[in-house]
Amino acid sequence: MASGPFGGLLAGLTRVQEARSARASSWDPSGRNQDYWVIPPGESIVLAELDGPGCVTHIWMTQFCRRVCGPSLLDPASVSQTVPILEIHNALGLNWETPDPDYYRKVLVKIYWDDQEHPSVLAPLGDFFCIGHSVPGNVATIPFTVSSREQERHTFGGAAALNCYLQMPFNKRARIEVENQNDIPYGQYFYIDYELYKQPLGVDVAYLHAQWRREKPCAGWGPDIQVNSPEANVPNLDGKNNYVILDVEGRGHYIGCNLSVTHFQGSWWGEGDDMIFIDGDTWPPSLHGTGSEDYFGHAWGMQTNAYPMNGSALHESVMPGYQVSYRFHLVDPVRFSRHIRVTMEHGHANHLSDDWASTAYWYQTLPSKPLSILPVEDRLPLRPAVAPVTAHDTASAAPAIVLTDEMRAMRAAQQERDVRHRQDRDAQLERRMEDTRRRAQLNRDQARQIRALLR
Repeated sequence: MASGPFGGLLAGLTRVQEARSARASSWDPSGRNQDYWVIPPGESIVLAELDGPGCVTHIWMTQFCRRVCGPSLLDPASVSQTVPILEIHNALGLNWETPDPDYYRKVLVKIYWDDQEHPSVLAPLGDFFCIGHSVPGNVATIPFTVSSREQERHTFGGAAALNCYLQMPFNKRARIEVENQNDIPYGQYFYIDYELYKQPLGVDVAYLHAQWRREKPCAGWGPDIQVNSPEANVPNLDGKNNYVILDVEGRGHYIGCNLSVTHFQGSWWGEGDDMIFIDGDTWPPSLHGTGSEDYFGHAWGMQTNAYPMNGSALHESVMPGYQVSYRFHLVDPVRFSRHIRVTMEHGHANHLSDDWASTAYWYQTLPSKPLSILPVEDRLPLRPAVAPVTAHDTASAAPAIVLTDEMRAMRAAQQERDVRHRQDRDAQLERRMEDTRRRAQLNRDQARQIRALLR
């Protein structure tokens, strides 16, 4: 009879198991240092395809996506053999490119389990890892961490390292892929760590699911009414107009969410009660809360604190108008046998019309129903309604300048250099994209070889 620890977060480390550990990654099979893949625009690339039974134990990613504004003085082919991106400030005149501010929302993470033809995880890359609004900060939770680059922290499209530690069991197979719905390629580094087992998983195994949703805006009845004012204090006795975080059928348990809110009213986006309806609840729901900040484990508004299971991934005091909150039910999962509907009021009694987006995480048995997601143009984060100053505006407002022959020659030379640079860069990217497709097949082949060693 077995003795010793039987439960707890780390109890599994005290027992020897018959399993094989392995990894799929973006490492350079040539032995050089080009350890990233280039994901083509409009394509899905399989990062890992694994035969089970097994369990994905950890995912790490970091990525970059830059748009060329003008020509570089450096040869794209030479640069690509040394560094993935130029860490040179544009002010020095050697290169001219900027990060795509919205690519965290333009790239999708899709994960398929066993024989299902539709993904059980379907979310924008950033939002899956708790990066809301395409704005990374530093996040330290138990299931997810984000470590953002200092000079790009709290900027749209800033560089960051992402980790997911949620256990992802599978019986027959697992397929993890990214779909680049951008119009330009981007670079992807990744680790996918996993275990393989000899024996099938039990019939009670639950599979990780995640889905992203958005309402832009939420249908509020009084967005011009101040939060916490007497006029906003009307009853909500059915929850029918609440924002829906999750609405699925099946058997399993909800383990949490992140919520991104864009609120430009200049007041407070919260005061909305959480209401979770389980297995045919009418009214009241099985779980009824007392306010948005209360559900996310804070009080008197949300603070900048970020704890292992609750907190702010991005606080509105850092970027006025933008808030990202999270709550994980790892020790208090919300269980359902037939159906669950996780909702929250947008402002008390749903009077606010803010932009809300959320990623819900849950485990359930298979089969599960297909998930949906908005098209890329409807996923992009909102910005304050301030018209940008364009080069055309600046030129039309400036005094007319009579160009000298040298000025005209220099402008023509710059345009010619720009054309050559873009052609050379596109050719180099095409070579890297073809290499990425080859590496994806190598990853699949290696996974099959490792699986064969355990049979």
